[in-house]
Amino acid sequence: MHLFEPLTLRSITLRNRIGVSPMCQYSSTDGFANDWHLVHLGQFAVGGSALVFTEATAVTPEGRISPQDLGLWKDEHMEVLARIGAFVRAQGAVFGSQLAHAGRKASVVRPWEGGGPLAVAGGGWSPIHAPSPIPFDAGWQTPLELDEAGIAYVVGAFAASAKRALDVGMQVLEIHAAHGYLLHEFLSPLSNTRTDRYGGSFENRTRLLREVVAAIRSVWPDNLPLFARVSCTEWVDDGWTPDDSVSLASALRDDGVDLIDCSSGGNIAGAKIPIGPGYQTRFAERVRRDAKIATGAVGLITSAEQADTVIRSGQADMVFLARELLRDPHFPLRAARELRQTVDWAPQYVRAKL
Repeated sequence: MHLFEPLTLRSITLRNRIGVSPMCQYSSTDGFANDWHLVHLGQFAVGGSALVFTEATAVTPEGRISPQDLGLWKDEHMEVLARIGAFVRAQGAVFGSQLAHAGRKASVVRPWEGGGPLAVAGGGWSPIHAPSPIPFDAGWQTPLELDEAGIAYVVGAFAASAKRALDVGMQVLEIHAAHGYLLHEFLSPLSNTRTDRYGGSFENRTRLLREVVAAIRSVWPDNLPLFARVSCTEWVDDGWTPDDSVSLASALRDDGVDLIDCSSGGNIAGAKIPIGPGYQTRFAERVRRDAKIATGAVGLITSAEQADTVIRSGQADMVFLARELLRDPHFPLRAARELRQTVDWAPQYVRAKL
């Protein structure tokens, strides 16, 4: 394997192993995509990325991280996303979405306006929901514990959004079960202290995510891939562990998930994370080896040689890039040149090869 070897997952073949990691843009009104999203996502398809994911896309309005998040909770959201997808696919890339619910980390100020919890008086909302009434951090809302009717509503919302994604023309979906958002909150014993069938044991804490997978698979065709993003460790004692991630990945593989996008952290405020180049790739390697499922590596992958090494060494089947693609949306084209690989350029840009 190498970075520019195609990757086939079910009926979808990616032209290389480079994916655009979901990157929140905080630029929507009432969940609607707009011209910013067209240009932002379209540039990555022109630049040679194989898989272009939208940002975390809320399945309910109260499941947004901020009031400016992208959404797919109503049919009206579909038109602009369909236009974006048509452009992305026309450039030879695969179009997909990461479906998400923010849980107890909902209703926040967008980063360049300060971040942190957003009060109702400032345009936020209440209540927010979680597996247990434990706030993310001091000064944050105490969430309401979801009852079983609320859980069923969330599961149905994921399925309804997946059906809309299919009708929009998306070819890959990713379930966001990382970074301290709702599905991750249910997984972790530090944020889930329930005593019903959704809390306590590993089986119970993973139940909601597995129900979401089953609900999405009921509307998402068998020939299209389904991914899940997981925080493989919380970087604190007594939390979710890499061992848990392997066990979860094995279960999700049997449930119809095709790839685990291996991230970390986000659920525990103040966790000490040893950030550095490729600091999460070892999780992708372990999950791939021990759970026998395809994985994606993410986190400070910034050079062609580094990305290629991740693939060649068997640490992961794909790399997902974020910051480096913001710096250079044409990273895949540059990487191909550096690695002496032949790739197709958009005909409008072919003169740049000379």
